[in-house]
Amino acid sequence: MRAFQKLSPLGFACILLLAGCRQDMHDQPRFKPLAKSDFYPDLRSARPPVEGTVARGQLQEDSYSYSGKIGSNPGDYMPFPVTEEVLERGHERFDIYCSPCHSRLGDGRGMIVQRGFRAPPSYHTERLRNAPLGYFFDVMTHGFGAMPGYASQIPPRDRWAIVAYIRALQLSQHATLSDVPAGENIPSAPPVFRGDPGSGATLPELMPAERAGGEETR
Repeated sequence: MRAFQKLSPLGFACILLLAGCRQDMHDQPRFKPLAKSDFYPDLRSARPPVEGTVARGQLQEDSYSYSGKIGSNPGDYMPFPVTEEVLERGHERFDIYCSPCHSRLGDGRGMIVQRGFRAPPSYHTERLRNAPLGYFFDVMTHGFGAMPGYASQIPPRDRWAIVAYIRALQLSQHATLSDVPAGENIPSAPPVFRGDPGSGATLPELMPAERAGGEETR
């Protein structure tokens, strides 16, 4: 009784306020996942979608954008323009989801493979360099061999961005001078540095074309 009398008016007000709290939102009627329900004839609490309706964001009017296929065959075009932003996004997603196995070069020697996991084929084989774009999208969506599908982790547009980056990665390893658009500058080869035994300085090694017709100069 004495302890109750020592309570300050503020403490007493807090007790009254807490006593008035209700747990309606916490204790509201609900079904646990896959729980039985006597309300429906099939006794299932989880109900199928209403016939003829489509969940928001799942209309998928353009089937190619979500399958990578035209009929039953993989297509070979992007469903949207490839911009620098698309390639940057594909590069980022590739490094996160693909490079652990495929490596950042796409040669199939990623870190997980170096730890003993089964090696995937290199993107730079002739078969995969000639594979249609939709093939890569389909494999990412459904998986292939030891590779699981990534549809639940990577949205369709990001999968296409990765496809675009894979193609750019392949071109980077097999590009020739004929692939350079007309009017584009071709960067010159960087100099190869070597040590000069006379002075100890590091000088650029002249390329063969520069040495042609005489001895190299220093």
